[in-house]
Amino acid sequence: MVFDCGSTNLRVVAVSPTGELVGQASRPNRAVPQPKGKLGWMVWDLKEIWSKLAQAAREVSAAVGSERIKAVTVTTWGADGAPVRRDGTLTYPPISWQCPRTKRVTDEIVHRMSSWEIFKVTGYQVIPFNTILKMIWLRKNMPETLDEAYTWLMMPGLLTYRFTGKFHIEPTSASTMMAMDLGKRGWSTTMLELAGLEPSFLPEWSEPGQVVGYVTPQASVDCGLRTGIPVTAGGHDTQFALVGSGAGNKEAILSSGTWEILELRVDTFQPNRFGFEEGLLIEADVQPGLWNPQLFWIGSAVLEWIREKLFTDLDRGYAAMIKEAQRVPAGAENVMLIPSFVRESGPTRKFGAYGTLLGLTLQTSRGNIYRAALEGLSFQLRAALEILTKATGFQVEGIRVVGGGSRNDLWNQIRADVTGLPITVTAQREATVLGAALTAFTGIGRYRSLDEAHSAVKFNEQCFKPSSNCSRYEELFKRYVNVPAALQEFYASQGPEKPHTQ
Repeated sequence: MVFDCGSTNLRVVAVSPTGELVGQASRPNRAVPQPKGKLGWMVWDLKEIWSKLAQAAREVSAAVGSERIKAVTVTTWGADGAPVRRDGTLTYPPISWQCPRTKRVTDEIVHRMSSWEIFKVTGYQVIPFNTILKMIWLRKNMPETLDEAYTWLMMPGLLTYRFTGKFHIEPTSASTMMAMDLGKRGWSTTMLELAGLEPSFLPEWSEPGQVVGYVTPQASVDCGLRTGIPVTAGGHDTQFALVGSGAGNKEAILSSGTWEILELRVDTFQPNRFGFEEGLLIEADVQPGLWNPQLFWIGSAVLEWIREKLFTDLDRGYAAMIKEAQRVPAGAENVMLIPSFVRESGPTRKFGAYGTLLGLTLQTSRGNIYRAALEGLSFQLRAALEILTKATGFQVEGIRVVGGGSRNDLWNQIRADVTGLPITVTAQREATVLGAALTAFTGIGRYRSLDEAHSAVKFNEQCFKPSSNCSRYEELFKRYVNVPAALQEFYASQGPEKPHTQ
């Protein structure tokens, strides 16, 4: 049973040893305003999250039969965690990655240690939601919360504690903290000292798939599970999507959802100045000896915005939008949509411009705009691919796409045409859930290795190969990559108080 916990959706999924999803239930999730906190402060209500997960687990357990559940594992988003006492109670609620309170800490930390030096050790850019910045904020503003705490748990650890009563932390979620010596797959004393902490404050390491405890009688009642079944270390959902993607050794993996994350699995940790300057992040892979260099940028959130603004009359949603866009030729008849540029990371981090539509005429249709969005996002993919290739030396021969954005065949074909590479999707698109399940099955001895676990799954692949539109997109990409600098100059000329109306 995989507890797949996202910032907006909490899911419980029962997975068979051959990768079939045999039962699932979900509940909505959201960060909440902190009681008695300042305006805009956001935290996670851990009791509410557990209650919703327990409800969903009881549904799934009743549907598939509790006797069939052989193990439990947890995956969540990264960067968020909380200090806890020895009895597991919180000394402070988990601060959400959406909370703005740590923005000022980002300026303070780079005065104490350069961003480049931090990147060389941790593989991470200095981004306001980094866990170490929350620790520094607590040390400065609420020191008693750390002084009273026995340890610190990331979100997977906080939920796993509810099952087992055991403290643990593993490298995939720890690598999102900006506190690891990533090359050594261990803690950085230098980074922890910035928050006045020592490595002994953190729990002992567990590797993904390792049994960390067993379902307690209370968790059994809460979740409808048998007492005593093993609970394995899960971790950061993004890394488990890589395991569950079925990607080959020469493929990059694109996790396509609200955000697009392009990642590799490489066998060396080699942070370099070029990757740093271009916004690269590096995280610890599920398997020791592998690392995950990556770039991210805004993704399907752009398409959702278009649907809400321009396609409100269509009941069929994206299917109807795709049909209209398919009638528009490659290049969207000179309409270009450039998504807002991510400042913290990604292939356009250095520009800091707003989302922009270019080439509109009185004849422009909403189909033009939607196709232009698919093309613009695909151009960002190619830009990210070129950065990853140059920064790592990894020669990509294909891209494996997982997540909700993999269901859009038109988008997949555009991706293939823009990158000039085959785009592969699988019938089993729940890559995070599958990767977590296969890791857990390996951990409890159902499989001897992840390779053996993969061989038991039928991925049923569909491949989109580059078409005759490649040459057209090659021409457009050269134009696309020159636009951001001009936009940056334009927006800067407007001044901070002037409306951006053009």
